Amino acid sequence: MNPSKLEDFPIQSYDKLRYGDTDRQGHVNNAVFATFCETGRVELLYESGEQVIPEGASFVLASLQVDYLQEVNWPGRIDIGTGITRIGNSSIRIYQRLFQHGNCVAEAVSTIVQVDNQTGKSQPMTNEVKKLLANFRVVVKDV
Repeated sequence: MNPSKLEDFPIQSYDKLRYGDTDRQGHVNNAVFATFCETGRVELLYESGEQVIPEGASFVLASLQVDYLQEVNWPGRIDIGTGITRIGNSSIRIYQRLFQHGNCVAEAVSTIVQVDNQTGKSQPMTNEVKKLLANFRVVVKDV
């Protein structure tokens, strides 16, 4: 069962739409959707109340795929639902949906990788970190 409403996601956040986010047609520019996704990922990693990033490490974005489902219009806000679909050795696959006025306007799948800050190379996550991240799992069909 894919999470279809904001309430179905373990991490729920939002961004305020800015006039500067709009394009010539008056819609929120597609490039801004990546920023909305970043907000959800940051909430997961830094604001979830769990220490998921060990000292000396960080997570970097390895891939981001966004499917645009509806236009987004200013003014207002975007609600962001974020969950984890896969926890690998050093990477996490994240599924997100973006909502405006309760309607899903986009969905995204991203992969982030834990890296050693000194070397910049991927670094395996500890079992403790994997266990913490498992609290944010969502089951998504075909992702």
